[in-house]
Amino acid sequence: MIRCIFHIDLDAFFVSVEQTLAPELCGKPVIVGGRPDHRGVVASASYEARIFGIRAGMSLVQAYRLCPQAIFLEGSFPRYRDASAGFMTILADFSPCLEPAGLDEAYLDVTGCEFYGSPRQLALKIKERIRKELKLVASVGIANCKAVAKIASDLGKPDGLVEVALGQEKDFLSPLPVGSLPGVGRKTEQTLKAMGITTIGQLAVLPLELVRNRLGVMGAMIHHYANSIDDREVEPPGEAKSISRETTLAQDTLDRTFLQAILRYLCERVGAELRDQNKQARSIILKLRYADFETITRRISSKEATDTDEVISDGAVKLLARALAGRRKPVRLIGVGVSNLVGSGRQLRLFDSKPQRLGYLDKAIDRIRRKYGFTSIQTGRTLALKDIFASREGDYILETPSLSR
Repeated sequence: MIRCIFHIDLDAFFVSVEQTLAPELCGKPVIVGGRPDHRGVVASASYEARIFGIRAGMSLVQAYRLCPQAIFLEGSFPRYRDASAGFMTILADFSPCLEPAGLDEAYLDVTGCEFYGSPRQLALKIKERIRKELKLVASVGIANCKAVAKIASDLGKPDGLVEVALGQEKDFLSPLPVGSLPGVGRKTEQTLKAMGITTIGQLAVLPLELVRNRLGVMGAMIHHYANSIDDREVEPPGEAKSISRETTLAQDTLDRTFLQAILRYLCERVGAELRDQNKQARSIILKLRYADFETITRRISSKEATDTDEVISDGAVKLLARALAGRRKPVRLIGVGVSNLVGSGRQLRLFDSKPQRLGYLDKAIDRIRRKYGFTSIQTGRTLALKDIFASREGDYILETPSLSR
């Protein structure tokens, strides 16, 4: 049976969610990511803002220079998480073969799903439900493989529906810029341009070995995509392999007390998510980006897994102390993560009940935070942040990219 794959993508997701809550923002240049007088990057921009050349990942300062009349919003991850959950619930009603590819996009294998008629009629029904129930707009790409469906949905934005007929994949792809291919980032695109390759069609006719020699395994993959070869299945997401939180600081700093306070807060967020997933971690990872954009990661591992805030924080603070001792450079970004995840079962210690007591304490705090908000109860180490960061809906408002994590 010929496969039928949908790629469904919510248009300008963060901005669109804000517009459903504040309709007066509709039709205006809106940027989610933070205030333009603060450090950070654009997380999402309305199409009215994109006319001025504003794109996700651009610095807020540059975005303001391009469009000073834009409305800049801090954003709220809990709102976007809830909207994403509603989006995935709608998609799951149409096919059990659902693969989320982020908060705002997913693949759907609808092979054999003929209840709604043609694939196009099914796509229209999905778009209608998303618009009616979530007040959001989605673009849909339809093809016989994931790579072509993804390109099709991108090409149709905003509010698009692009169906690539069976057998017409190469004709559809050929004139498109090579940067449209999944997996082709800026560096790969520059390498291909240096080879005289600017379109997908030009890449498709190159010898596979030539592309592999220049770009390695990634080259072979994008060469296959250029020839509309993509056998990847639509698969449900596997278990998380790591959990992390990070934030860009408003100002570069070497203030150890402040960095430890931020780090403790991020550790508590990571710990809460670990416990929510009934997981424990054996490795703790610190990430630092300095003022000169040098980025380092440091890791500490243990045979004994943990999900307690205290243990995660202690490990992260030790890593921070070593990093600051080795490099006396102001910090621009700080983050913490955990990996080597295992189940939540714990071997109790015969003569040391501290881990068990810490576990009970964290779970009690989790219950309070779920009811009253994350910042409703704090340790002394994070209390200093109250005078630095604004809060909303029980959460500190940190700089992007914490918004998207």
